[in-house]
Amino acid sequence: MTAIILLVGVIIAVSILATIPRLPSVGTRTAAAIAAVLVLGLAVFASSYRHVGENEVGVVVREALGPGLAPGKIIATSGEKGVQADTLAPGWHAGLWPVIFKMETTPIIEIEEGNVGLITAADGKPLPPGFIYAPEWAEEDFGRMIGDATYFLGPGGGHKGPQASVLTPGKHRFNPQLFKVTIVKATNIEKATVGVVKSNVGELPAEGAAPDAIVDRGSPGIWRQPLLPSQYYMNTNALEVTMISTAKRTVRYTKAASQRRGIEPGTEEREITVRSSDGFTFPVDVRVEYEVTPKDASLVVANFGSDGQELSERLNSAVRAIFRNNAEGVKALDYVQQRSLQESQSLALLVTEMAKVGITVTAVRIGDVGDEETLGELLKTQTDREIALQEQETFKEQQRAAEQKKELARTQQEAEEEKRLATANYEVQIAEQDRERVIIQAGAEAEAIKLRAAAQADAYKLIAEQIGMSNAALVELLKIIGERGINITPRVMVISNGGSSGDDAEMTALIGTMLDSMISRQEPDGKNTP
Repeated sequence: MTAIILLVGVIIAVSILATIPRLPSVGTRTAAAIAAVLVLGLAVFASSYRHVGENEVGVVVREALGPGLAPGKIIATSGEKGVQADTLAPGWHAGLWPVIFKMETTPIIEIEEGNVGLITAADGKPLPPGFIYAPEWAEEDFGRMIGDATYFLGPGGGHKGPQASVLTPGKHRFNPQLFKVTIVKATNIEKATVGVVKSNVGELPAEGAAPDAIVDRGSPGIWRQPLLPSQYYMNTNALEVTMISTAKRTVRYTKAASQRRGIEPGTEEREITVRSSDGFTFPVDVRVEYEVTPKDASLVVANFGSDGQELSERLNSAVRAIFRNNAEGVKALDYVQQRSLQESQSLALLVTEMAKVGITVTAVRIGDVGDEETLGELLKTQTDREIALQEQETFKEQQRAAEQKKELARTQQEAEEEKRLATANYEVQIAEQDRERVIIQAGAEAEAIKLRAAAQADAYKLIAEQIGMSNAALVELLKIIGERGINITPRVMVISNGGSSGDDAEMTALIGTMLDSMISRQEPDGKNTP
């Protein structure tokens, strides 16, 4: 565009100058010459204007009227010929005279979300000795370092070569002749995974030092603390990230795996074959569960580079060696019977061995031990022996049951006898108590009779003293007759021989009447009536 403006101005000026010889007067010729100069000057001035679009950056190149660049320099910071450090912002810019300056516009860099820009500087100070990446820019200086090439190449002390600093998502305006940007994916660490960082930023270890030494974050080498699940905007060249799974994993050592091909590495391996102390060789199906914890992830990377094939080979080697060594000290039958003991012993040894390289073994499980071909006869003998032992135990149990039944019968009989003995004792005690009661009652009755007889005797004596013995006896008889309802009508004739007194005759008659009454109450079957 500027060239066109200048060309048009030159053509117009030349055209004006071409008319000067044909002009009639000196004044008009002078005026035409001045007009030609003004047109040419205006064209030159207009051609010095440059426009930079809104999403562009203007790069100025000085082509004339300036000193040359110092050896090794690419970007001019003091008006030297070549690419100028300062860039042009969007808008119109004057003073970029044709032939002296040339301007190029390039689109600004836009980095989308999920990406990161890796920066390489084409000019600057040489990298410090032992460094392969320029030190990371301070956060407060980042904008000025990337946007002001003069500051980067001057007071900022920027280094030439790959930079540790990166461009995060967004729009960035910088001198594209100084900085080359490569857009790559950001580092995304998934769940159940950590990222172990190997840093190439900083002074590398001296020759002879371990290149994979575990260091603190910020130092060159393998960082001790891994990156947890998240998205990180980092220089994936300066900071190499190795993804390590922290999920629990299981390796199965089975006969089925030995017969298949194309199995995913680290999940199934061929079975383990062991030899016992009594010379039996047999396979053992084993399952080993392990994991890599975040704190041990850096150790795994230092030892194996990743959690892939090399780690699996180390684990397999340790598992097979430990199981074979354990089997050498026991007999085959004991090995079969002591499965849980073998599991615990193998687990303890594996935990100790694999912890040295950052692997945490969490469980060891033993499945099938041997098969029909290797331990069939031994297991059959053991089965027969177990059956015999079980039969012996059954017989012993039956004997114990019979003894217990016998003991139970004896105990029940003793209990019954004790019950009867207790009942007899109770009956004896009751009889003794009844006898004592009867004796006490009889004594009481005898005493009462004696008391009544004595009382009656005393009363009879007093009556007899008052009315005479015969009359007293008569009174007593009359009481008896009244109480017993005796018929006193004479049925008995009493004949006196004349020798008895009247009282005796009456008494005799009364007694006879009583006897007759008593006889009359005798029933024919010999029982008395009530």
